[in-house]
Amino acid sequence: METERTAEVAAGMATGIAPLVIRRLDSADPGFPAALDALIDFESAQDPAIDGEVAAIIADVRARGDAALLEYTRRFDRLSATSVAELEVAPEAMRAAFEALGDRERAALAQAADRVRRFHQRQKSEGWSVIEADGSELGQRVTPLDRVGIYVPGGKAAYPSSVLMNAIPAQVAGVREIVMVVPAPDGVRNPLVLAASHLAGVTRMFTVGGAQAIAALAYGTKSIPVVDKICGPGNAYVAAAKRRVFGVVGIDMVAGVSEVVVVADASANPDWVALDLFAQAEHDEMAQAVLITPDAALIDRVEASAQRLLAEMPRADIIRASLARRGALVLTRDLAEACTLVNRIAPEHLELAVADPDALLPQIRHAGAIFVGHYASESLGDYCAGPNHVLPTGRTARFSSPLGVYDFEKRSSVLRLTREFAQTLGPVAAALAQGEGLTAHARAALARVTTG
Repeated sequence: METERTAEVAAGMATGIAPLVIRRLDSADPGFPAALDALIDFESAQDPAIDGEVAAIIADVRARGDAALLEYTRRFDRLSATSVAELEVAPEAMRAAFEALGDRERAALAQAADRVRRFHQRQKSEGWSVIEADGSELGQRVTPLDRVGIYVPGGKAAYPSSVLMNAIPAQVAGVREIVMVVPAPDGVRNPLVLAASHLAGVTRMFTVGGAQAIAALAYGTKSIPVVDKICGPGNAYVAAAKRRVFGVVGIDMVAGVSEVVVVADASANPDWVALDLFAQAEHDEMAQAVLITPDAALIDRVEASAQRLLAEMPRADIIRASLARRGALVLTRDLAEACTLVNRIAPEHLELAVADPDALLPQIRHAGAIFVGHYASESLGDYCAGPNHVLPTGRTARFSSPLGVYDFEKRSSVLRLTREFAQTLGPVAAALAQGEGLTAHARAALARVTTG
């Protein structure tokens, strides 16, 4: 049922670039459910070959510590050092990078950091307690984690925005030490990444990456301290490493490739839709960008726009590969069906580029971030709107949430119990404990009743 077609071949020839090839799907076709499942069924972090390589790297870092880190950094990032200390970036260097930025970049970074910080300050939790009639107090304390590790990608592109999105919520939560790792291929340290680290309150920064960096954060080496939780997106090796060390440390999520679903109707601007699809596709050849619409004419217009605009994209080859492998233009019967498909896909990013997005919003149950209306470009959320751009991927939006301050907090129950409380509820606890065969539990509860 699936058809693949070249979009505006003549236009592609005129621009001198290869035309786009992107699948079209029709929800009315009997084979559509299977085609949709095949489109969204992707999880590279569970690749057995990758898992095997990652397991070996983690074991090596655990056994040899800094020596293994230096070897892997030399092999994968072509960066030689005699000690991990040479790979650490001093806070003074982060500050200097910020101060050396041009006025435009410095102002943009500062404004984005301010907006992200103000949004996340609203997420900060407070403890609470209730007083029982007998004076007993039951409640909850909220405390920050002591030390967290932040992974920032640094392979195909530099991501200062990821620094802000990962470190600022930790800073707002009150985390005392934020240890950041970022690969620096060929030793190139991106000044915007360094500057963002200064603004976001990063405590220590190391130019190491990959599964070896995750292992160092989880188990510690002579130079890199053990953390309590590791957050931040990365490639398939990083995702597999995070999955493997979970339990030794906490993790935010296992992030997969980036995704966007655009639900649109005839009111949508086809150029805007095409550019929003490109914005995801340019991340990676395995990124996913999907248009869902009941308007067949819009599909034609978006396809034509995409072919024309592709010539203006420096990362055109990546966009073309991404859209050919995992992109789709999906025709539905109506917008209600489009919402049903969104909930099935549970995308990382969802755009509602329709005339009346508020009519659709109540129908959406599963999405990492929802961009409402024609002007809500996902790019604004990626950089500076305020909400976090570290979002659940690979259908995990069905059960997980965007990264937030709550990821850097933990909760402790508090029980301040009176004699009356113990005497009243001691027999209740004892009866339940005896039913479970736990005699010591029962006697501990009854001791307060008979001798209290």
